This record gives sequence, C-alpha cells and structure tokens, in this order.
Amino acid sequence: QVQLVESGGGLVQAGGSLRLSCTASGGIFRINIDTIDWYRQAPGKQREFVSFITSTGFTNYADSVKGRFAISRDDAKNTVYLQMNNLKAEDTAIYQCIARNSGYGGQGTQVTVSS
Repeated sequence: QVQLVESGGGLVQAGGSLRLSCTASGGIFRINIDTIDWYRQAPGKQREFVSFITSTGFTNYADSVKGRFAISRDDAKNTVYLQMNNLKAEDTAIYQCIARNSGYGGQGTQVTVSS
C-alpha cells in the first residue's frame, strides 16, 4: 500500500533551518504526477496549509511562510522537499505531506523551534 513518508524534522533554534522530505513508499507512485501539499498542525490548533507544488512545478505558499520556505521536487529521487529557513517559534508543528488527488499521506514529522 502506497504511503508518503515525511522526514527531516527536529529541534532547531529560532533563525535556523530544516529541510523536510516527502517520498512515496510501499508501491509504485510517481510523486510528480500529482499536486503535493504540505500542511502543519500545532498543538491545540487547526491544520494549516503551508505550501504546494503541482505536477507542472507551479508552487504556492501560505502568507505566514512566504519568503522563508521553499518547496521543490527531485523527480529522480521521487521526493518533494520543503526547505524552511529563518524558522520561528510559531513554525513549531507536525508537518505532513499529502498527494492531493491520489489521497496518499504520511504520519508527519515533528518540527520544534526553540526561541
């Protein structure tokens, strides 16, 4: 069964950087055929859209991360990346990637930013 696997989370100080990865496992699913969304959910808060990349490479970002985060894709590695720079305490959350049309998702990866 196909699922997406997120990795790259961790603990970082404010102002630091992390790069999250989202790759498919458990079957044959080319990540570049679908739009891949990144969402995050902080404790006690609703899930929040972060960014997406379409099959054609179009990208979009939430206002809260624009200019600090960058989404990209490596087709050879079947992986979508979320480069997160200048991290802030309010970026602390579980980050999850989802294949929008195929419905595949992962368990998420924890990002904790200490101030």
